[in-house]
Amino acid sequence: MRALLAALALLLATPLAAQEFSALARLDVAQSQIRDEGDGLAAELHMSQAVPFRAFTLADPWRLVLDFRELDFRGATRLGLLNADNAGDVRFGPVRAGWSRLVVDLAAPMRIGTAGLRVDPASGEAVLRVTLDAAAEETARAEAGAPEAPGWEDAEPALIPEPPAEEGPLVVVIDPGHGGIDPGAERAGLSEAALMLTLARELSESLSRAGMAPVLTRTEDVFVPLQERISIARAAGADVMISLHADALEDDSTTSGASIYTLSAAAESEASARMAERHERGDILGGVDLTGQDDSIATILMQLARTETGPAGLRLADALLTALQEEGARLRTNPRREALLAVLTAADFPAVLVEVGFLSSERDRAGLSTPEGRAPIVAGITTALRRWEAEEATRAPLLRR
Repeated sequence: MRALLAALALLLATPLAAQEFSALARLDVAQSQIRDEGDGLAAELHMSQAVPFRAFTLADPWRLVLDFRELDFRGATRLGLLNADNAGDVRFGPVRAGWSRLVVDLAAPMRIGTAGLRVDPASGEAVLRVTLDAAAEETARAEAGAPEAPGWEDAEPALIPEPPAEEGPLVVVIDPGHGGIDPGAERAGLSEAALMLTLARELSESLSRAGMAPVLTRTEDVFVPLQERISIARAAGADVMISLHADALEDDSTTSGASIYTLSAAAESEASARMAERHERGDILGGVDLTGQDDSIATILMQLARTETGPAGLRLADALLTALQEEGARLRTNPRREALLAVLTAADFPAVLVEVGFLSSERDRAGLSTPEGRAPIVAGITTALRRWEAEEATRAPLLRR
């Protein structure tokens, strides 16, 4: 537990994280409270956004300390926050530039039982819940003390980079599905891997003309493991990742048209767990080295990052559906879909999968086989990315507040 709480102090040094964490989170004073929980204590703080935090106890006298980078306590009062017989007093406020602290005086020796941050994927609002259990003095004293967390004592807020004054071009990672020993779907002499590579090259040219910076996860007919595709995107500094596929359905030649997949909300926790298990610790979040940390820490940090990238991906999916339809691309019935797919599991940039059609459909095969048939798809994705980039730019000042 001590190692987990210390690791939550990691500073997310990416442009995305700078926007998410460089502004103050605001305490929702109406919903936040410190109250008795059995012989122990529970502190539940509702915040406008997630921020890095750490929690620990101190002895002589007994205290709970919560540090934040950073939290605005304006409007909070002692009487409003504290409703507990197991606590004597509470103090809170800024301790130096970029840092906030809340201290609760404890009526008896206690140890931290749980500490966790829950983030609403839609609003980005966060709830921090810390529980303390009554403990023998020897046990409580052994666990007391600030955890060793490099960065909390010496780091200055300037270590979190400010967004650059002039943004570079939008980096769009295009991921043509399958390749090499994995040809994907095959029908009537066509292979999904070859068609998606051709489409990816055409899309890359269109995005370059639109002033964006496209990067392909593969440029030839080679096999690239799914998790390596995410690593390639991260290394390229991806602002967004778009995977291209054209499946085939057994015994179904009637289903046709394009559809857009995003990571399902129910699968986000599982996706984070899978990423934590399969990736090297230095290759989970851009700019954050989790070497030596356990899966629970990586999972929490990915969930924090998804408070911004998740909604951005949903907005991109909506923009894609609208633009594809406007450009004349055929859409599948109920084209907006969700799934737990490996290429959608990145937390530090939005990712969508575009199923451009079905090779089991004669009509889709005919369209995907020619540049003219693929043109509406290329135009639709390009248009959607232009609109999405402009919309996200208008949201950036609101995220920085």
